[in-house]
Amino acid sequence: MEELASVAWPPEPIRTERLVLRESAPRDRATFIELLASPEVHTYLGGPRARDELERELSETPAHWPGSFVVELDGSMIGHVLLRRNPANGRPAAAGKADLGYLFLPRAWGFGYAAEACAAALDWLTDALPGESVVLTTQSANTNSMRLAAKLGFTEVERFEAWNAEQWLGLRPPVVRPG
Repeated sequence: MEELASVAWPPEPIRTERLVLRESAPRDRATFIELLASPEVHTYLGGPRARDELERELSETPAHWPGSFVVELDGSMIGHVLLRRNPANGRPAAAGKADLGYLFLPRAWGFGYAAEACAAALDWLTDALPGESVVLTTQSANTNSMRLAAKLGFTEVERFEAWNAEQWLGLRPPVVRPG
């Protein structure tokens, strides 16, 4: 998928009440490997990747492109939020729209960090690309992700089968800031 190439990147780090969202750096590589190799993180994402494969293939600065945010708590990476352009050849309801994705380490689950980080990234997108619709896809069996999608303002557009499971596609309409 294509990143959000038309935005000014990198932005200043985004600070929330508890978190910092920033561009990736070489120091984040080990945490990216941990995220991508975690069976818990990938329960609804088709399974983890092999750690040795990740060690060989992951660049020195993983996920270093516009729309890719490392989520940091107290100076340590705990997750990754990604906004990227959905391909034109994807689901028709999602084609060409910004797509929100996120991964968090299991030790960071249950504290509201994903909601806080995703809301901050969506606010950034609203300022960077006014009038942009955003989509989010998750397995319908992933009840935590479904709750987060609703909390962030996504509503169901369609359900479809992919990767041997029912998927849920939600849409967040453009946010218009008062002028």
